[in-house]
Amino acid sequence: MPTVLITGASRGLGLEFARQYAADGWRVVACARKPEESTALNELAGASGGLVTVHVLDVAEPAEIDTLATELDGMAVDLLLNNAGTMGRESFAEKGLATQMFGQSDYEDWLRTMRVNVLGPMRMAEAFVENVAASRQKKIVTLTSVVGSIGQSKFGGLYAYRSSKAAANAVMKAMSVDLRPRGIIALPMHPGWVRTEIGGPRGELDVTTSVTGVRRVIAELTPADTGRFLQWDGRELPW
Repeated sequence: MPTVLITGASRGLGLEFARQYAADGWRVVACARKPEESTALNELAGASGGLVTVHVLDVAEPAEIDTLATELDGMAVDLLLNNAGTMGRESFAEKGLATQMFGQSDYEDWLRTMRVNVLGPMRMAEAFVENVAASRQKKIVTLTSVVGSIGQSKFGGLYAYRSSKAAANAVMKAMSVDLRPRGIIALPMHPGWVRTEIGGPRGELDVTTSVTGVRRVIAELTPADTGRFLQWDGRELPW
């Protein structure tokens, strides 16, 4: 039975990943900052026959990552899916491209965004690399965003979010080089502009379509794909 560890699994994409992987018979380690408030996730776990377990985890809190690593010591993790992320204090769903405009930077919020979107995936990878290396599939995937693509940037704003996703892309690229000798496939993926709490109601994809596509791409990954920047439908994006 393959195992997936999902961060940010209480809602949106993370919750749908947990649903779909469990439906396919995977063991799902589902993480949430506030499990006691994650009603849908707890209901999924309760109906899963033990396939889904819920764990407390804020990826911005190193102590919580260490605690989870201790709990999962010795467990092979086929896929570490770094899904947890934040756009920061401002809501893109409400403000659109007026979010995080030049001259309006909230630097404390920017630092928080970097801790979640960049340091979080790195800490998770370092904490669980042995679990991944012990598995059959050996995959680490971090969900980033096309707005982190410098080569495809066509509009301004979104400074905190954009820079955090570009940094996460760089982290995953470097990680792919370092972990290649261990047979681990590491890469960033863009899930598309999805209708979630972060993406807002105008997103191009629904959650099910995005997750189904991302899972298909992940399932087909080979060592030759490590370090690529792919999106939900398998197309490659410019850095």
